[in-house]
Amino acid sequence: MDYFVHETSVVDDNCSIGQGTKIWHFSHIMSGAVIGESCNLGQNVVVSPDVVLGRNCKVQNNVSIYTGVTCADDVFLGPSMVFTNIINPRSAVNRRNQYLETKVGQGASIGANATIVCGHDIGKYAFIGAGAVVTKPVLDYALVVGNPAKQIGWVSAYGHRLHFDDSGLGICPETQQQYKLDAGKVVML
Repeated sequence: MDYFVHETSVVDDNCSIGQGTKIWHFSHIMSGAVIGESCNLGQNVVVSPDVVLGRNCKVQNNVSIYTGVTCADDVFLGPSMVFTNIINPRSAVNRRNQYLETKVGQGASIGANATIVCGHDIGKYAFIGAGAVVTKPVLDYALVVGNPAKQIGWVSAYGHRLHFDDSGLGICPETQQQYKLDAGKVVML
């Protein structure tokens, strides 16, 4: 094995786990899951069948990633955040063939205790605040907070809040990378 699995964790057959990945205490990786290289899965993480995690994803403690979720490279999933995969669950009704997909874009961060209602994609480098409840798609570089989550600004690829001048240009204070606000969307220049 070229990855680490803590002795208390369970990894089912037919999983793909990338080199350098670490799976910590009491986690369960189910059959059909695909986990990229250099990921870190904290304590008590569940990765359901057919979930895909890109490379260098960080999954904090107590996160369940259900069938239908795909995370691109460099995604951060904060402690106890929640994904759903059924819009109208009922214990007595089997809806396994009705899972909705949720895609999380490259570099996105989802804060502690946030909830992502299924079927709503998260754009690349988006930042979902702690405790937010996402009930609609989130744009690339968007900063959203609250219940229901509302966009309150934009962030850089490094997670810094962006401020735009009259011409629509913003600069990341850490990298000096420029961003352009145009027609309600942000692009990195």
